[in-house]
Amino acid sequence: MQDSVLTRVLIVFLFLFSGFLAGIFLAPHFGYTGIKNVLVIGIVLIVIAFYSVVRRYIVKQRKDLKKLEERGKKSEVGFVVDTFQELVSKLKEKEKELERLRSLAEDRAVRIETYNENVLQSVQSGVISIDNSKKIKSINQSAEKTLGIKADDVIGRDCSEVFNEPLFSILKENRAISRGEYSYITRDKKHVWLGVNTSQLKNAANEAIGFILVFTDLTNVKALQMQVELKERLTQLGEMSAGIAHELRNPMSVVYGYAKLLSKKVQASNKATVNAILTEIKNMDGIISEFLAFAKPTDLNMTSTNLLNIIEETATIAVGSNQTIKVSIEAEKPVSVRGDEILLRQVFTNLFNNAVDAMPEGGNLNVMLNGFQDKAEVIISDTGNGISEDVKGKIFLPFYTTKEKGVGLGLALVQKIIVSHNGTIEVDSTKGEGTMFRIVLPVLS
Repeated sequence: MQDSVLTRVLIVFLFLFSGFLAGIFLAPHFGYTGIKNVLVIGIVLIVIAFYSVVRRYIVKQRKDLKKLEERGKKSEVGFVVDTFQELVSKLKEKEKELERLRSLAEDRAVRIETYNENVLQSVQSGVISIDNSKKIKSINQSAEKTLGIKADDVIGRDCSEVFNEPLFSILKENRAISRGEYSYITRDKKHVWLGVNTSQLKNAANEAIGFILVFTDLTNVKALQMQVELKERLTQLGEMSAGIAHELRNPMSVVYGYAKLLSKKVQASNKATVNAILTEIKNMDGIISEFLAFAKPTDLNMTSTNLLNIIEETATIAVGSNQTIKVSIEAEKPVSVRGDEILLRQVFTNLFNNAVDAMPEGGNLNVMLNGFQDKAEVIISDTGNGISEDVKGKIFLPFYTTKEKGVGLGLALVQKIIVSHNGTIEVDSTKGEGTMFRIVLPVLS
């Protein structure tokens, strides 16, 4: 571009110079005035040419300057664009890093939550948490098993809809308890003993967000305690009964001896009176013999004993030819325990005889035998008269009876035999609706 401009300038100057030379050669043919005019015209042409050259040069410089400015602006815009793109690239890298860290944090939170849930579900104690509105938030497997409920059925429900007393009052009042012991009836109607601890549930900011209940099933412990206490009471009672029996038997022997002598010498009119005395003395001697049998320490002849055989045989004997009583025995399989067969026969004979006596007009006698991992369960139920509430708590007491005849040692002896086998016996009865006995014995190991 610059070479083109110089070429044009040279051409202009050549024309001007040619014109100037032509004027010089032609000047002699003109006058002074003509020469002067030629010079003036030449000078004007030179000025015009110089102006044109200068103007064209200035215009060219402006164009070049403008091009440089545009290039500079383009360079600045490019720098800004490059910087922005670099910044965006770095932000994307940071975003990816943040996403990776967030994913790691979520995974860690899930692992911690899963671990805590596994710990909660694995502990042997029952754990229940509620929020401030008394809604159940969590419940572990031990709590489900002990209370006879399912987590899917109770999560989100109000505690008043799920729990019976005293747990409902404890949760409702947020009552702080340490090592409390409570009797509780579960949803599936089982009676259990619970060792309870409670505390407020707080978040990281130490704000109360609910209440937590931790409990342990003490039913087996309580049963063992009651068993030990019962053994002690039976031992003490047996010792006392033995002492009383001996003290009574000695004077009764003297009375019996004199009555025998009197029967030989008495007149015929008084013979019946003396015989009545002898009969009552024999009855009292029988009662004393029962006292001594109850007081005698139970020496067990432990052998492998098939419970199903004992139940079938004793039930058949107790019912005999009574066609009004229907007997039903259910057992998935034979169950053997380690026990004294003679004493266990005495237990079931006594219970079946009582069931038959409770159904004078006939009824149903049902027996269920179940074998578990470490225990055998026998449930004996009848459709007889039942037992009233005030009597039910006394039936295992020695010398307590509701029968016209008897000394009230039958069920007491049954309980003593079961306890001596490290078992338990429970009764459930409603007046007019029948009676159920539940016996649990350790199985043969």
